[in-house]
Amino acid sequence: MFAASRNAGGQRPAATPPVVDAPAPRKPARVPSPKPSRVEPTLRRVVPIAAVLFLLLLLSLAIDATLGTYYQVEPEALAELETIGQLAADDIHAALRRAEPGAPPSVVLGSARRHVFARGRSVMLTDREGQIVAASPEGAAHGALAARLGGAPLAVLGEKAGAMRISGPNGDLLASVRNLEGPFGQIAVVQPLEQAFAEWRASALRTVLLLLATSGMLGLLGFAFYTQARRAAQAEAERARIRARMDAALDRGRCGLWDWNLATGRIHWSESMYDLLSMPSREEFLSFGEIRALLHPEDGDLVGIAEDLTAGRLETVDHAFRMRNANGAFVWLRARAQVIRDAADGQPHLVGIAIDISEEKRLAERSAASDRRLRDAVETISAAFVLWDEHNRLVLCNSKFQRLHGLSDACVAAGATYAQVMAHSQPVVQESETVHDADGGGRVYEARLADGRWLQINERRTKDGGYVSVGADISDLKRHEQGLLEGERKLMATIADLRKSRQTLELQAQQLAELAERYLEQKAAAESANRAKSHFLANMSHELRTPLTHIIGFAEMMENQIFGDIGHARYLGYAGDIRKSGEYLRAVIGDVLEMSRLEAGVVALAAREFDFAPALDRAIEAFSACAEAKQVTLSLESSGSETAYADTEAFDKILDTLLKNALKFTPQGGRVTLRGRCEAAGCEIVVEDSGCGMSAQEIEQACHPFEQTSPLMEDGMKGPGLGLSIARSLVELHGGRLQIESAPGQGARVRFALPGPRHASAEKIALTTAA
Repeated sequence: MFAASRNAGGQRPAATPPVVDAPAPRKPARVPSPKPSRVEPTLRRVVPIAAVLFLLLLLSLAIDATLGTYYQVEPEALAELETIGQLAADDIHAALRRAEPGAPPSVVLGSARRHVFARGRSVMLTDREGQIVAASPEGAAHGALAARLGGAPLAVLGEKAGAMRISGPNGDLLASVRNLEGPFGQIAVVQPLEQAFAEWRASALRTVLLLLATSGMLGLLGFAFYTQARRAAQAEAERARIRARMDAALDRGRCGLWDWNLATGRIHWSESMYDLLSMPSREEFLSFGEIRALLHPEDGDLVGIAEDLTAGRLETVDHAFRMRNANGAFVWLRARAQVIRDAADGQPHLVGIAIDISEEKRLAERSAASDRRLRDAVETISAAFVLWDEHNRLVLCNSKFQRLHGLSDACVAAGATYAQVMAHSQPVVQESETVHDADGGGRVYEARLADGRWLQINERRTKDGGYVSVGADISDLKRHEQGLLEGERKLMATIADLRKSRQTLELQAQQLAELAERYLEQKAAAESANRAKSHFLANMSHELRTPLTHIIGFAEMMENQIFGDIGHARYLGYAGDIRKSGEYLRAVIGDVLEMSRLEAGVVALAAREFDFAPALDRAIEAFSACAEAKQVTLSLESSGSETAYADTEAFDKILDTLLKNALKFTPQGGRVTLRGRCEAAGCEIVVEDSGCGMSAQEIEQACHPFEQTSPLMEDGMKGPGLGLSIARSLVELHGGRLQIESAPGQGARVRFALPGPRHASAEKIALTTAA
């Protein structure tokens, strides 16, 4: 009865895999190279700076020494010239003593020492009149000595002036003059200033050449160092790029490199290894104890592995274990490594890679959990379920399938063929009929069992060539099907009745449409009648006020007895009653006229900005007599100078209406308070009383004209009911709002706010006034 399918329900084991010794590779592995020293980058920056500073130091010392000797040349030359002048004078004196009388001056001058004429110096010999009679070298000068010395005081003062710097015809000179005895007057030793500085210039030139040679050599050394440092930096950058690519590859693959020195116990981790465990990177080595503290206690003995590796019993490691990360959670890792010998120290190192397999472990756990949930779901469904693989071997079935066929647990072992299972099955199907063929080579059919139950069996082919069969109990559906057939017959009869009802509803809908049209026509007629009523009331109010004015005027004349004594005193009372009734009637007619004009939209406002404090005072003064007569406390709360933007007559009308209503509904001994204040957007007026109050429904009715339904009102309080309606209309015409806050027995608070001239409502007032 059920077809075959492939095994897909086996659970995947989640146990920790054992340690596996992998074969040693043929090529030896390389030990990770140590990190470069941090001193090299520092030297690359420090050496050029030190070379430049050294050159600057040499330059400053050379400049200082050259300038120091420069400023000493002239004083030393003057001192030397003064000494030489004295020596030359002594030589002349000695020559005069040895020479014969009348010897030529040139012979006398030639007897001077040779070093007197060194370094470009010249010697001049004068007579008593100051004329040069001999000079060496010959032709060095002629004429007066004073003219040769440029008029310097040396020719006059002689040795008293000492050696001096003078300005001669051919440039600056250094000169020294000595007075002589005998036939000669003076001897002068003169040296050009340039000759005095000749040795200094030669020394300065040698210093400059030495400095340039030193700079060139340092520059050459610096260039060589820079070239070598650049190559080293490029090599280091290339190594850093290679390390970065390796780290990126390791991070992408969730891997980490590590090197365990088995002799010393020191362990080196790569950056990616620290990233796997969310730990901060460390430059120093890790110890065996630190690694052991991170391992899960149930994932193998690290000490035993280390002993086997040290003893040479293990050459490779392939081990899965858990390590605690920086957050305290355990991460599954698989380590694959081998033992190598370091060429430098010959110590054994265990070098390898650690791969994060946490996702694989989670997937394995999810797969096992999914298998368990699938088996539980298959077992808990209400239908008989069986799954066959592509070779018609049993993969999975539930207990309902076993009970349906009378099979024991041994008969439904996984892997049993269809023939073996069906050989132990009891025949249960008496008849069957195919309902329809399913897509993909399956079919759906219904079967009646021996006990009278019906099953709907759905067989479908799986993608791997097997079959899955589900048998659902549809006995209730079969019984419901019979009931549905009977209900179908009843439904057909009901449909016929509904057709008749629909015709009736269509007729009623047509009638409702006609009624709606008549309602709209009557509504339009009512609105037209209301407008006509407003115009009629406005006209009638004018007609009534004219005779009332005469009645009130004549009643006042009779009351005041202007044309003589009226007679009986009762007639005076009647005249007063006529005047009061006329005034009351005129006020009522005025309210009706005002309401009619407001409803007709013919009221024009002349809004302006004014101080409303006097208006508040006038209102209080107007109603103070009435308040005293009724023993009601009437008070005003205002800050003084306040401004409003409104029509002054409309403003007074609103105040009078609100105060009149408040006094009307406030009992004896009550209070009425009028408040006024300015706001940023305009002004606000509040009238508060302690009267009978109103409910929410009464507040709603009070704002409609001709409605006064409060049961607390006495006969004397009756009126046309237009006050609040007129006040609200006037406030809204100004662009403001009027609010009433009240409750039965708690008084009432009427608040109205008028906007200022700089707001949009001012434009509304202007438009209304223009209309």
